[in-house]
This record gives sequence, C-alpha cells and structure tokens, in this order.
Amino acid sequence: MKKINVTVTGGLGRMGQLLIKHTQKDKNLKLFSVTEYKELKKGKIKYQKNNDKAFKGTNVIIDFTRPNCTLDVLKLAVKFKKKIIIGTTGFQKKHWDAIKKASKKIAILQSGNMSLGINLMQFVSQILSKGFINDYQMEIHDAHHKKKIDYPSGTALMLGHAVASGKSKLFKKIKGKIFLNKKGKAIPNKLNFYIVRKGKIPGTHSVIFENKQEKLKIEHTAHSRNLFAEGAIGAVKWLANKKPGLYNMHHVLGIK
Repeated sequence: MKKINVTVTGGLGRMGQLLIKHTQKDKNLKLFSVTEYKELKKGKIKYQKNNDKAFKGTNVIIDFTRPNCTLDVLKLAVKFKKKIIIGTTGFQKKHWDAIKKASKKIAILQSGNMSLGINLMQFVSQILSKGFINDYQMEIHDAHHKKKIDYPSGTALMLGHAVASGKSKLFKKIKGKIFLNKKGKAIPNKLNFYIVRKGKIPGTHSVIFENKQEKLKIEHTAHSRNLFAEGAIGAVKWLANKKPGLYNMHHVLGIK
C-alpha cells in the first residue's frame, strides 16, 4: 500500500505536536511537511510557512489552527486539489461560507471534535431531544483548559445543533444564555450553556434534560488529547480516496 503524504499545519501547537507524533508512528502515513507562522528547524522537523512548496506534494492536510489561518490553508488546498481535515473551531459565517464553497472542489472533513465518544454522544443527543417535551430544562456544560479561547467550544456547538435538530428547530431559535465561569438563571425552554475555562482540562462535556420529576445527563470526558489526534489520523485514511464534498466524523463512523 502506497503511503499517504500528510501535511500538519500549526505544527508548534499542542495538537500539532501530537499530530506529528501520530503521523510518524503510523506505517501507512508519511509526514510530508509541517507548517507554522515562521520558518525554523526543531530536532528533525523542518517548519515552513504556508506556501506552495509545503502543500504541492502532499495528499491530505490536517489543520488544527485558528479560523483565519484555516482560510489561508484552504486556499492552498483548493489551488493544489488537496484533501483537508479541519479540526479548527471558533468559525464565523465567512469561514463557514469559504469551507462550503471549497468543498465543491475538494474533499473536506470538518469536525469540532474527532473523538468516537463525542460523535456518538452527538448522535444520541439528537435522538433524546426528540423525546423530551417542553417542560424539560435543557443544558450543555462545556469545560476546557484555561488557554482555550472560543466558547462555547466547537464540541458544545456540535451537541447544541444536535439538540436543536432533534427538536426540528434552528439552533439560534433555541439557544439560551451562555454563562462563563459562573452560575446564572437559565432561560426556560431554551438551551443554556455553562462554560468553564480553567486548569489543564482536555475537555468534558455534558448534555442535560431535567424537570421537577427527573434528570437525564450524558457526559463525555477526554482523558488525553491523544484521543483527538487518533481520531484525526483515522479520518485521514478515510478521506484519502474520497471525492469532493463536505464530510464529518459521522461519515467516518458510518452513523450518518
């Protein structure tokens, strides 16, 4: 089997470092290039800027960076017809529009979370949401390390959209209040978010349905960021032979 050439963007970041390590360990993959905001060499790894040389000979790009950087990477991916895994979060409408437009020309797999457990949780949350009537309070709890900038996280938004879909409603119609590192009075019959940003938490997320009689809570805890790197590596292998389109981890797991 011919090895898949992989480019890791944001190689100096925490996820970037893990993705480099997991790519090098996999016998089916070859680390073709690593990019960063500046050029340097660290150990045996050469870090390049996002340019033609870094992307032209690769097969699949893995991007866990920041929204505007992702747009720059996306332009090069389209230019050279390269497939791309996007794990970046915090996108605004202009970013989503660019991703959707690019997916007509190249294969893109985008997910706010690459773990098996979270994607199954998202799937189940949609099913549960269908069953609970309006007198149940809905909450999503989202805890991450103190250096995570965006909130709610991409994972929390994935879960929120799943709950909205189960209710056959637009997410913006059921979205309630967002509380960051504090408690507060939730809006009834809305989906309220409770956000924690502290310490070194890799990621803990809960979806809660509750009324005066009962409470149902499903929770996922990531013990290590290796979980997300392993999911991304699996996605690389799945995406390598796919036609242009916009995919997510549900496609990879066969639960779409």
